[in-house]
Amino acid sequence: MKRYNKLATAFSLALLASGCSDSDSDRGREPDLPEPDLEQQALSLPQSQRESSWFTAGEAAVDAARQQTVNNTPGAAKNIILFVGDGMGISTVTAARILAGQQQGLDGEEYQLSFEKMPFAGLVKTYNTNQQTPDSAGTATALMTGVKTKAGVINVDETVARGDCAASLERPLTTALELAEAKGKSTGIISTARITHATPAATYAKSPERGWEYKANGDCVDIAAQLVELTAGDGVDLILGGGRRSFLPNTVTDLEGKAGKREDGRNLVDEWRERYGDGVTNAAYIENQSGFDALDIAATDKLLGLFNASHMHYEADRGNDVAGEPSLSEMTAKGLQLLQKNNHGYFLMVESGRIDHGHHAGSAYSALTDAVEFARAVQVAMDNTSAEDTLIIVTADHSHVMTIAGYPTRGNPILGKVVTNDGSGQPHETPSLADDGLPYTTITYGNGAGYADMGEETDADERYGHEVDAGRKDLSHVDTTAPGYHQEALVPLASESHAGEDVGVWARGPGAHLVSGTNEQNYLFHVMARAGGLLN
Repeated sequence: MKRYNKLATAFSLALLASGCSDSDSDRGREPDLPEPDLEQQALSLPQSQRESSWFTAGEAAVDAARQQTVNNTPGAAKNIILFVGDGMGISTVTAARILAGQQQGLDGEEYQLSFEKMPFAGLVKTYNTNQQTPDSAGTATALMTGVKTKAGVINVDETVARGDCAASLERPLTTALELAEAKGKSTGIISTARITHATPAATYAKSPERGWEYKANGDCVDIAAQLVELTAGDGVDLILGGGRRSFLPNTVTDLEGKAGKREDGRNLVDEWRERYGDGVTNAAYIENQSGFDALDIAATDKLLGLFNASHMHYEADRGNDVAGEPSLSEMTAKGLQLLQKNNHGYFLMVESGRIDHGHHAGSAYSALTDAVEFARAVQVAMDNTSAEDTLIIVTADHSHVMTIAGYPTRGNPILGKVVTNDGSGQPHETPSLADDGLPYTTITYGNGAGYADMGEETDADERYGHEVDAGRKDLSHVDTTAPGYHQEALVPLASESHAGEDVGVWARGPGAHLVSGTNEQNYLFHVMARAGGLLN
């Protein structure tokens, strides 16, 4: 109250000094104040500030942003490419950016991944209708149909209980890929996961259970069979990924010596060949690197490539594939060559599925190296398309509980132990110690299987063959930057979990400006549908 009285008194004195009063005749009249001399009031910046590289870079960035134009015309995007970094939360993007920079001899923090250079960005809320922290089936459904739904279901609405076949048949959702097919566009799916896994499956399948990849209940059709039988347009034109086992009967062994999973005796690879390869179209089926390299795109209209029985290898482990398999960026490049032959345009979904799997295994090395390769794939798309007619959206379905913490000095290896500096930037000679007297890493996980030191092992999934080992460990003599190192975790779980915070979205091309702000995940479908004219 005393402060209020003092302010009121000061205000009254100011009114008197300016010749104003509180009389009825003066009330509401503005005092005659001199116009401020803005030139005299403007502060001049020190020369050192104006010459700072940070200052000039900031000015240049603003100038570049001012030059950006927006295309708000519905249907202006002849082509649509949706990139999904599965599990690629903000902390993953940050750490991958630093790792990619450090791989090129930079400090890393100043680096930008390909999609971070896109002109428009925003945030996406990822929750499912029944879960605060989501799963990939519900989030992928939101991206592909414009409708949020439960965890574990694919392209059926939230009224359908998980596993309820009868209800799912009554409440299906149409996808962006199906709409593109109906418009005469070519369509494609690329993933480093099984092509029947949640995110790629959400482009074409409708199922109340994401696990029905090769076997369904009731009158429902399994996910793999839905892909081969898709009636929208003439079916998907480009399919590249893992998951061969869902297409082969359990009586058939593939070229890597692994048996199929189907119990109904159907060989869906043969069925796909019969549908498209009987003189109707130029169809090709491939399953290894040599077949991929030898492919004649000019003579191919339909392409099915299944490079592994289950998921494809982690990028760090790809060289160990028995028959050889292409990278995500290689698949993206070849896929675009095929799709671009259609004058009506195309819709393509590209997923880096193993970012997610690396995190689940508690391996930041695997997750981040796959994220760096994902950025290369985005760069391939940016280099081979025009922002005039192609909308590229880059996002994630959800995040993970990976953290970047401590106070490491600038340029400290992102996968290394925390080394601080003396305040001037000079790093200390030894890693910092926590209050328990032990060194600690910049990256840790909130939960998961925890610590493991497997040296040069590049298959992160090897972690699952060992006991959960959460909590603090003495890392003094452990190389935490090695491929086989798995980070410490706080809460012991058999597998590290998803996280619930927002994820990023970046975009370039017609309609890209619409991703700005914080939006629901299903909103991105509507951005694609409007920009690409998918809906009448």
